[in-house]
Amino acid sequence: MSSGLSVLQILAQTAAPAGQPQPSAWVQLLPMVLLFGAMYFFLIAPQRKKQKEHEKMLKSLESGDEIVTSGGIFGVITNVKEDRFVVRVAENTKIELGKGFVQTVVRKVNSGEKK
Repeated sequence: MSSGLSVLQILAQTAAPAGQPQPSAWVQLLPMVLLFGAMYFFLIAPQRKKQKEHEKMLKSLESGDEIVTSGGIFGVITNVKEDRFVVRVAENTKIELGKGFVQTVVRKVNSGEKK
């Protein structure tokens, strides 16, 4: 146990030699703040923007739009429900799909166009 204390004392003495001023807390925190700021602008902000665009796309979907699911299934929306879409994936084959699983829109039907 005494060897552990002596190692700590040696580290404390070598880390802060007497007579040298210690940098202020702001100088020590500045690199961490800059790192967090860079992570926000390069990782978090673009992801939020992409998520908002995806939510906007999901809200604009309507019957007749051709979509691709996150699993790679192509289909046409036949009915829009509160939390899911009814999607026709083949002749006489319909599936219900959660709204979050729509990845992209292949072809959007114009609202003025007859379906």
